[in-house]
Amino acid sequence: MDKNSKIYIAGHKGMVGSAIYRKLKKEGYTNLVTRSSKELDLRDQALVAAFFTEEKPEYVFLAAAKVGGIIANNTYRADFLYENLCIQNNIIHTAYLNGVKKLMFLGSSCIYPKMAPQPLKEDYLLTGPLEPTNEPYAIAKIAGIKMCDAYRTQYGCNFVSVMPTNLYGYNDNYHPENSHVLPAFIRRFHEAKVNNSERVTIWGSGKPLREFLFADDLAAACFYLMLNYDEPGLVNVGSGKEISIKELALLVKEVVGFKGEIDFDASKPDGTPRKLMDVSKLHSYGWKHTIELPEGIRLAYEDFQKQYKER
Repeated sequence: MDKNSKIYIAGHKGMVGSAIYRKLKKEGYTNLVTRSSKELDLRDQALVAAFFTEEKPEYVFLAAAKVGGIIANNTYRADFLYENLCIQNNIIHTAYLNGVKKLMFLGSSCIYPKMAPQPLKEDYLLTGPLEPTNEPYAIAKIAGIKMCDAYRTQYGCNFVSVMPTNLYGYNDNYHPENSHVLPAFIRRFHEAKVNNSERVTIWGSGKPLREFLFADDLAAACFYLMLNYDEPGLVNVGSGKEISIKELALLVKEVVGFKGEIDFDASKPDGTPRKLMDVSKLHSYGWKHTIELPEGIRLAYEDFQKQYKER
């Protein structure tokens, strides 16, 4: 992948895609192809085929997906399964038809069984039942991994899969119902501070453990792996560090500057009790994260405040 290679970033307006776009620009890549969802509906096979025929990208970062938090995943189960299958089926198959040199498919740590041993190793895939609340999304992502491997086996395509841990960062989704836990906390604590609230209530016991990675670190890992990783299967991308939801809430509270109390509603679901990635495979390729959680939350909160003021 040289500086003049034509690179398509699917999902360039999302948190992950925009981070990959910034990374490529920073590294001197200028021949970048993008389409917004309004310009190109990736669920439409004919439109995707016409786009690839016209643009002929040599490399593809497949970061486009229908995403959301625990409520969205559990509520829009059919949408999450159908739309994600459509998006990845269309892009992966059409990339093969058009001779794309390399494609990187981005999944999610929710592909692993709910009660898998910790930390999560790549070979734990399909060894047990999934977390029910996000099973449709996970099944779509598992299908994407297997599809990349199948096209590699049958057609010799250099299609690789990376599985990020929980992500946060610039251009995140702060929707009050459809966002992930960390951006949801940033919004909740910010609004509580602005409204001089005395308390913030958080779903669950606060005991589950989670791992987080700043999206720009993921983008750096994706760029590095695009240059250095050509294997079937998948590679985990994470920090290898975990924090409880309670500790996370206290950290976000401190960064945002909320002075009130935190209540945990244990009657609400916790989701998966623990979800830590084993990143030894990634480290063996020579890449490690650089942005630690306190710094990352500060950067994300600054970005949130810019977005929030624009509404």
